[in-house]
Amino acid sequence: MKSQKQFKRRFSFEFFPPKSDKGAETLHQTRDKLATLKPEFFSVTFGAGGSTREGTKNTVIELNQKGISTAPHLSCVGSDKAIISDLLDAYKEGGVERIVALRGDIPSGMGNTGYGEMRYANELVEYIREHSGDHFSLEVAAYPEFHPQAQSAEADLMNFKRKVEAGANSAITQYFFNVESYFHFIDRLEKMGVDIPVVPGIMPIVNFQKVVQFSEMCGADVPRWIRKQMEAYGDDTDSIKQFGEEVVTRMCEQLLDAGAPGLHFYTLNQADPSMRIWKNLGLDNEVQEKIAF
Repeated sequence: MKSQKQFKRRFSFEFFPPKSDKGAETLHQTRDKLATLKPEFFSVTFGAGGSTREGTKNTVIELNQKGISTAPHLSCVGSDKAIISDLLDAYKEGGVERIVALRGDIPSGMGNTGYGEMRYANELVEYIREHSGDHFSLEVAAYPEFHPQAQSAEADLMNFKRKVEAGANSAITQYFFNVESYFHFIDRLEKMGVDIPVVPGIMPIVNFQKVVQFSEMCGADVPRWIRKQMEAYGDDTDSIKQFGEEVVTRMCEQLLDAGAPGLHFYTLNQADPSMRIWKNLGLDNEVQEKIAF
């Protein structure tokens, strides 16, 4: 995986916009804890069809003003160019320098009518470049186990290449639990001449049943050996959390040792699971180096 070793390592954490005052308080506590790790940036998700548009914008600008670069997710599905232009202008004015550009999910029941003016993420990347030039560093999604709606593995790889050619700077993967899928994906990209950082997305395992449900929706494979071990623990939540932490920590070690350019944690607005993995990996030394410089 030589192509990824050349890039500077970076670490980031993802949140979703809160839906209540209690959720906002939880997010603030999570942010404050994770901010001590000096991540490269935070990111904030964007609901299907733009359903959390205002919540995402407000959360991003607020977090960004607290001193850590925060990147909004921005999807083209369900949005027209006028809406996207307004968001880009608001983010630029609010000091945002990074955007996660996605196709987005079509809201349930909308079918092909829910796309909007742009159907694919490469079109969104291209439009952002047309509208805002190089102001934003653009992250795009990558799928080591391939997008669940992709016609084929080759088609999915070509879709990713189009996003890079449209102007993407780097990528964050869907989470996975099979390290070989990431290595294989990177090898394929290298052979295609694609040369940008592809940062692994990491999902801490806290509630195993929820992870299984998420995985079925997004096409992430949960290996049989993990499922069987989790089933063996039954209702022993402590053992489930400990085993999940060990599995994900070991996976992160393998990725970083092989040259992955960092990690992106899907926090689900919880700080402690990601922080325990961080500590297990011994990444506090990198934080101290950042503070020193």
